[in-house]
Amino acid sequence: MPELASGEVLIRVRAAGVNALDWKVREGLLKSRPYAFPIIPGWEAAGEVVSTGEGVTGFTPGMRVMAFTKKPVFQWGACAEYVSVPAEQVAPTPSHLDDVEAASLPVAGLTAWQSLVEFARLEAGQTVLIHAAAGGVGSWAVGIARQRGATVIGTARPENADYVRGLGASAVVDYRAADVKEQIMALAPDGVDVVLDAVGGEALRLSYEVIKPGGAIVGLVDAPDHDQCAHKDLSATRLMVCPDNGQMAELAALVAEGKIPLPEIRTMPLEDIAEAHRLSEAGHVRGKLVLTVF
Repeated sequence: MPELASGEVLIRVRAAGVNALDWKVREGLLKSRPYAFPIIPGWEAAGEVVSTGEGVTGFTPGMRVMAFTKKPVFQWGACAEYVSVPAEQVAPTPSHLDDVEAASLPVAGLTAWQSLVEFARLEAGQTVLIHAAAGGVGSWAVGIARQRGATVIGTARPENADYVRGLGASAVVDYRAADVKEQIMALAPDGVDVVLDAVGGEALRLSYEVIKPGGAIVGLVDAPDHDQCAHKDLSATRLMVCPDNGQMAELAALVAEGKIPLPEIRTMPLEDIAEAHRLSEAGHVRGKLVLTVF
């Protein structure tokens, strides 16, 4: 049982989201972040409040909640029966969402929200290019962009094209095609206003060629190149998602109201976490992977 510190909420976990962060931690790719063994992975949790620490208000035992389980030292994550989380990283789960649906939101949903809404300031009438639009972050990003009135171009494999269009994309381009740039420019002759890149490498290099001057690029894997961005006066960042319960609550409310669609969710029991990591690391999961903990 986790120790409950002042300002924290103890949650009985019913579902935990799987993200690329999980296997990257496991592989030792995030050693710059403080960590301690033994490590329980997982950054997204949904369940109910068991108890609260000193100074916590607004949460009562039995309340259904979702949480971004980030702490200063990475050790006790969401893939467990119980997790303690700072109260400012916990948000109530709307009654219209079940725990599996809620567990898909805190990391992937916030990453898309902070990329498009907080950083890029995406507006109605703009065009956004979303690389890996069928993935966890990409799925959320397509829905968020459409809700804000933007036109969405997504890159994905052909077998995922209908799924991405179903989320709200106007067009889907096969990222493996030889004429990817030409297809995008045919759809947006003046260039796109915003790029969200969850792939890096060649996808990011392509982005400099199809974005219009003064646009915004958000990289989730590789940092945008300073010289390339300066050439077109681009706003650019490599975004690291941050917990924010206000943004979680706002996004969850939009989902509950039917204004933003949920990603496709594949569930697996907690005991299959190793297989879930393998699927995530392979990079071809459509929508979100969520582990059930009952």
